[in-house]
Formats: sequence, C-alpha cells, structure tokens
Amino acid sequence: MPFGITNRFRGGTSDHYDTVVAQVHPPGGLPEGQFFHAAGPTEDGWIVIAIWDKRESWDKFRDETLLPTLQGLGDRAFPAPPEVTEFETHAVVQA
Repeated sequence: MPFGITNRFRGGTSDHYDTVVAQVHPPGGLPEGQFFHAAGPTEDGWIVIAIWDKRESWDKFRDETLLPTLQGLGDRAFPAPPEVTEFETHAVVQA
C-alpha cells in the first residue's frame, strides 16, 4: 500500500532544500520507491510531501541515505529536525 509522509522544517528555506535534494535524489529523478514529491515554503519554513510505494521504501531511504546525508551537511542542512506526519494512503490520484 502506498505510504505518505510530510516533513515540516521550521526555519527551513529553499537553499536548505536545494542543498539536501542535490545530495539525496538521483539526477533528474526520485529515489527508488518514491513516486510523488512536492516541496515549498510555509509561513514558518519549508514543507516536503512525498508518496512512496510502501513504508519499507521510505524507511530504507531515510536510514541509508537521508539521515546520513543530513548529518554530513552540518549547517547547510535544515536548521532543525522536521515535524513529521506519516500516513497510509486511502487514495492516490494521478493526472
């Protein structure tokens, strides 16, 4: 079942986002298992919304790619850990 996640980064900016994505996404594409990705500014920072083919794909990406990269970027990464909302999808509609 597809799995969704939002990561809300208070104090995050497009510069933080661009730095992280350049390191964790393959050129011109999405990580294996991810089939939707949207990101943009909020009143107090930045939000990233992703839909994955299954929870295990997100877990693998998070543990093997995202977290190690964030730790290695220091102050070029987002200024604080995200507020995370995870959800099993009821419906995924694509145009």
